[in-house]
Amino acid sequence: MKYRKLGNSGLKVSEISLGSWMTYGGYVEDDKSVKSIEQAYDLGVNFFDTANVYERGEAELVMGKALSAYKRDSYVLATKVFWPMGDGPNDRGLSRKHVIEQCHASLKRLNTDYVDLYYCHRFDPETPVEETLRALDDLVTQGKVLYVGVSEWTAAQMVDALAVADKYLLDRIIVNQPVYNMLNRYIEKEIIPMGMAKGISQVVFSPLAQGILTGKYRKGTGVPADSRAASKSWGEDKLTDATLTKVEQLTKIADELDIKVSQLALAWILRQPNVASALVGASRPEQVIENCAASGIVLSEDVLGSIEQILQG
Repeated sequence: MKYRKLGNSGLKVSEISLGSWMTYGGYVEDDKSVKSIEQAYDLGVNFFDTANVYERGEAELVMGKALSAYKRDSYVLATKVFWPMGDGPNDRGLSRKHVIEQCHASLKRLNTDYVDLYYCHRFDPETPVEETLRALDDLVTQGKVLYVGVSEWTAAQMVDALAVADKYLLDRIIVNQPVYNMLNRYIEKEIIPMGMAKGISQVVFSPLAQGILTGKYRKGTGVPADSRAASKSWGEDKLTDATLTKVEQLTKIADELDIKVSQLALAWILRQPNVASALVGASRPEQVIENCAASGIVLSEDVLGSIEQILQG
């Protein structure tokens, strides 16, 4: 496993990280979740990601229980705040009240004194950025949070937040968590250039496009009944013939390189120096092994050119 610096900080995280969205605390049985986390740790993954809203705290409970077997200083733990955690008017968003209260609740579920990274899970237009950043800065000062990040913020929103942080000498954002994969490249236009210029890394989620880039979906076969695509109803419309044709072509390139198409997709993401880590999900330890093998794979310019032709086709 190789490691990269997280933003403009000294913190190093594994190129492949393990998340819990649509997996732990719900879709995947707890014992399989724990085994996947254990496998990741054994392979050198030091970066684990969850959020309070994932199965309303259940994912944090599973993650905290599994990681309690290891020395706290041996891994980097991230969670998030923003989405509703109750029915009250203050049970959502990025107000000081919600940020502070949810941090305490997450720490309790995770059974830890601090999280290494605390994300603002989305931008909150109803709360002044200064209020949110001051609350986060207080948590950093108290030692309950070590670093601050955001998820799916625009480049302009992050730049504005950096300006506020610098004006009031508050803790700065060092990471953004956006969706990024071969089929969704929107961050290449503004987010990555801004991140390179401002010292904000990307930790990307859905790097395998929710399983599409693993090659398990094929034209004419429909959605497997035991897949997440079926159980979560994220839409068969994503499994178009045009998309699946691209996956078939990418699989041929992967076969020529003697790697899995999933590993090709992850190595393609990691070609970006601004990407600190690709955040994968896993329902079985075997998936962790396959994904972790992508760390360190370097794709030649010729291979990258062939991939680009397929993706633009």
